[in-house]
Amino acid sequence: MGLLLTADAAATGGGLIMVIYIVIIVAFMYFIMIRPQKKEQKRMAAMLAEMSVGDCVLTNSGFYGIVIDITEDTVIVEFGSNKNCRIPMQKSAIAQIEKPETD
Repeated sequence: MGLLLTADAAATGGGLIMVIYIVIIVAFMYFIMIRPQKKEQKRMAAMLAEMSVGDCVLTNSGFYGIVIDITEDTVIVEFGSNKNCRIPMQKSAIAQIEKPETD
């Protein structure tokens, strides 16, 4: 009877340790993968919300341009010195924004 009682206690303790390991792994995944991604999404959303006409932008494809019009989810960007090269694109295609220097 005493041997059977210790085996049950060991099985219960082993199950508890397994639950603790799973909780630790989930917490590790949250702090390593999920939390930094959410912080980056918030940073990008704030950057795009501050974008205004006249800002110099860098697109995800590596082109620099000047924002000439902003709508709900798209922007029209003018590339190069040619005033006829205006391309509409989604806001999500903007990688970086540089504000024009004011003197």
